[in-house]
Amino acid sequence: MARALASLQPDVVLVENPPEADSLLGLVVRPGMAPPVALLGYALDAPERAVFHPFAVFSPEWQALTWAAAAAVPVRGCDLALAHTLAPEPDERLGPAEPARPPDPLALLAGAAGYDDPERWWEDVVEHRDEGPFAAIAEAMAAVRAAVPVGLGAEADHEARREAAMRQAVRAAHRDGFERVAVVCGAWHAPAVAAPGPAAPDARLLRGLPKVKVAVTWVPWTHERLAAGTGYGAGVPSPGWYHHLFVHAGPDVVVRWFAEAAAVLRAADRATSPDHVIEATRLAEALAVVRGRPLAGIAEVTDAARAVLADGHDTAMVLLRERLLVGDQLGSVPDETPMVPLARDLLTEQRRVRLKPEAVERVLELDLRDDRSRARSRLLHRLALLGVHWGVLDGGRGSSGTFRETWRLQWRPELSVRLVDAGAAGTTVVAAATATARRRAAEAITLAALTATVEACLLADLPEALGEVLAAVAARAALDGDVAHLMDALGPLVRSLRYGDVRGTDAGALAATVDGLVVRIAAGLPLAALSLDDDEAAAMAARCTTMQGALALLGQPAHLDAWALALARLVDGRAVHGHVQGRATRLLLDADHLDPAAAGAALSRALSVGTAAAEGAAFVEGFLAGSGTVLVHDRTLLGLVDQWLAGLATDAFTSVLPLLRRTFGSFDPAERRLVGDLVRRGATAEPVVAAEDLHGERMDPALDHLAVLMGVAR
Repeated sequence: MARALASLQPDVVLVENPPEADSLLGLVVRPGMAPPVALLGYALDAPERAVFHPFAVFSPEWQALTWAAAAAVPVRGCDLALAHTLAPEPDERLGPAEPARPPDPLALLAGAAGYDDPERWWEDVVEHRDEGPFAAIAEAMAAVRAAVPVGLGAEADHEARREAAMRQAVRAAHRDGFERVAVVCGAWHAPAVAAPGPAAPDARLLRGLPKVKVAVTWVPWTHERLAAGTGYGAGVPSPGWYHHLFVHAGPDVVVRWFAEAAAVLRAADRATSPDHVIEATRLAEALAVVRGRPLAGIAEVTDAARAVLADGHDTAMVLLRERLLVGDQLGSVPDETPMVPLARDLLTEQRRVRLKPEAVERVLELDLRDDRSRARSRLLHRLALLGVHWGVLDGGRGSSGTFRETWRLQWRPELSVRLVDAGAAGTTVVAAATATARRRAAEAITLAALTATVEACLLADLPEALGEVLAAVAARAALDGDVAHLMDALGPLVRSLRYGDVRGTDAGALAATVDGLVVRIAAGLPLAALSLDDDEAAAMAARCTTMQGALALLGQPAHLDAWALALARLVDGRAVHGHVQGRATRLLLDADHLDPAAAGAALSRALSVGTAAAEGAAFVEGFLAGSGTVLVHDRTLLGLVDQWLAGLATDAFTSVLPLLRRTFGSFDPAERRLVGDLVRRGATAEPVVAAEDLHGERMDPALDHLAVLMGVAR
């Protein structure tokens, strides 16, 4: 492309870009601009209506832009204006439809030439030649267009308008005095633009189109998003490979690729030696000769890598495809690129906390006792509140409930659109997050949604919003008489109160809110647990478990005592569902508010002859709570359950079998084996060992070791 333009020496270059981007094209040669990048156009009144025009360093359009900038040749966009493209049709309600594209012309030409792979045909015909056969390709496209229709209805109309706009741009360039006009566009459009013809039909086609106000900017892009598999319509399934070809053009391009592949595999702890690189290069070149190709292409390189570097396995090839064939490169744009204020502030914050966006996913461990880690955490939580999920908190490895957080970070280009959309809430990250929290609190329907917003405010350190949200929680809780709603709301508040000191949070108002909720839940729980059906009882039992965990986390004796009293009333309640009674009994046992003998008595009553089998099974399900640990370690309880099961009549056993299967099926496999082994051996009673049966001489070595470990004298 660059050689063709240098030979032509045009007076102006027209590129298949929206004309609204003309003022930004000079930035392509500014320091800090590094492809892959994209032009982002969006409707000012509806930022979700957006479109990207991506560029890689090897894109013909990018080469045309950089050549024109270096040669001081004017550049103009000749595509249909974004003002029309992003305007909704009269009957369009859900945003702009994806622009329809014509059938893949390269696939048609490759098939006509006897190739089953369009990319392989393009490599042989274009990439491996010194001169680009522009005229031949344009002629071939004309033949394809004559044989294959563009589409029907709106698809055909959209393509026709785009090509009419291109022809009008060519006419406008001639009217402005430019004689040698170069048009850089997709090969499909070349036959329609080469001979503009009369202007009147095009003017009629473009007259009266709907318009909206739009804005355009440059944003970083990734090679992953250039890949055809992720939706890039230009059809570049291996942008990393073509980037390598462009940057390392020369006789050693293949061996350089295998050297990079070896480095990637060694970084993943796969042994790869220089001999592997040499043998893979020889194999790729030999495959090219056997297949009659001018040079080794992506097919030969891939086959050789699989055979030599990956030992015939696909595991290593997945890594090479992600890192090299597709690539993990993230572009950058100059500082002077126009941005919405929110995006500009985010850039400042990223630099302040030294957190650089990257295209490849990486794990970030934060220690919230460290100032910089806290600043990073606040930024990521604020962005999450805005819907800009640059980082995703790993719930399995830290959360608001510890002083550590584990984030998985990956910057995706579509987050730029989310920033534009979120920019309506504020010009800085903290201002936009504060406004978003206030809006969520105002729109929250449930008390749980309000308390989730409280937790978000604390994690994101938004004191201006926190006070208002806490006031809303207190007001809603005072009016909400549903104990289930209050229990759902308590968890986020307790987590925030327990670990707020790690983030330096003022928890005074929060503590008062939690105190009031605990009192109301403890007082109302016995009544709320009456006359529940099976599904409601299961949900209430789960809430009781969550509630006990939250209060244990907080560790306030007054709260724990009030909660234990409420659970005891559930155990003694006559109209309480067996599932809830069983769970309450188990929770009291786990919290040492009920001794094993009393728990066994409660279980014995539930499994007595006078209790319906279904009620007894529900009690067992609630009591065991998805874990068989209590049965493994308490043989008395195991004996009670075993005796009850053995004594069930056939019909009763059949009726409760599905529930029992679900209960015991939730146990860990090791627990199921232990319980089964104990029952099979008849070991369902606690072994009793008299003190006089203990052999002193055999006990002494064990006691000596224990004394040493515990640091006490014996």
